[in-house]
Amino acid sequence: MASGKRGYSGDDVSGSRNILMTDDDWRVQVKGSFTSVNDLSEAVPLDPEEKAGLAQVAKTFHMRVTPYYLSLAADPADPEDPIRKQCLPSIEEIRGGVHESIDPLGEEKTSPFPCLVHRYPNRVLLLVTGRCYMYCRHCTRKRLWKHRTPEPTIKEIEQALEYVKDHKKIREVVISGGDPLTLPTEKIDYILSKVDAIRNVESVRIGTRTPVVLPSRIDDALCEVLEKYDNLWVNVQFNHPRELTAQAIEACRKLQKCGIPVSNQSVLLKGVNDDPEVMTELCQKLQANRIRPYYLFQCDPVVGAYHFITSIWKGVEIIEKMRGHTGGMCVPSYVIDGIDGKGKIPVGPNYLVSMSSEGVTLRNYRNETFFYPNVQE
Repeated sequence: MASGKRGYSGDDVSGSRNILMTDDDWRVQVKGSFTSVNDLSEAVPLDPEEKAGLAQVAKTFHMRVTPYYLSLAADPADPEDPIRKQCLPSIEEIRGGVHESIDPLGEEKTSPFPCLVHRYPNRVLLLVTGRCYMYCRHCTRKRLWKHRTPEPTIKEIEQALEYVKDHKKIREVVISGGDPLTLPTEKIDYILSKVDAIRNVESVRIGTRTPVVLPSRIDDALCEVLEKYDNLWVNVQFNHPRELTAQAIEACRKLQKCGIPVSNQSVLLKGVNDDPEVMTELCQKLQANRIRPYYLFQCDPVVGAYHFITSIWKGVEIIEKMRGHTGGMCVPSYVIDGIDGKGKIPVGPNYLVSMSSEGVTLRNYRNETFFYPNVQE
């Protein structure tokens, strides 16, 4: 499937259509998104048994993928393609797994309001929508899909922000969802203005996968709004080097030109990026485009995503094979998000061999050990 243009015919709520999909018109991309297995089967060869299985999955965990993102698959008919794995349903999603949970991070337990998570003393997570341009199959909030959680109203968001205003220790608001950039530009502006008006909030982050799955959405009108807020950061999620297309890089560049720092939070996914060479290539490409490799998350044990989970030792191995073999700014922090709201825990190779009051024995990336003296106080 080519990444420039492709023909598409199908049905949506407005009736029949026959659209030439282009990467530079995000509204056409949204309208032409694949939201059912029947739509998908017109573009991706599916045998009857596979089609029936995927349709069964989609009844529980709905699907949406932009033509742009699907075009990044080398072979969208190949179930092992790392792009396909992230965007198309798999029968594995309804087979279940050990230790999986519908809310593994305990977000609902730490929500003073339905759209606000207050897990850390000085920052909160504001969930402004349950919608995404693409429903990633490894999503940690699949509970929102399964339960068809309604989108919070402006009044509910304003009530949540009153809570932030009243709790003076809160200095940072992370805006997430779903994907906040699926909202109309005017609504994004309104929410940001309300957050910006809270005196104790010093920093605002937007978590989004839009530059990855629909880069053309980062248009001039959106950038004009985002540029108004000088305490704004954007965290994106590139998981595979193939996602870093010219269009995606240009979308991130537009954000950077607004003065917005862009960081990346990858998720470690079996069959997608659980390989030191793949992660090194991804992170080096990110750094080359001024996108900071920030986190490599262990995939959460959420219902419907268990088939993506690797062993913890795989994540440690990846970091060990990156450290010292590429620049330090290319190496993300490997973290586990603790179950039931325990918070993010950094995990990595152990370079501390032994310690005493006199000093420590350390191991470097070449596996050489040496003594480092301790200052006596």
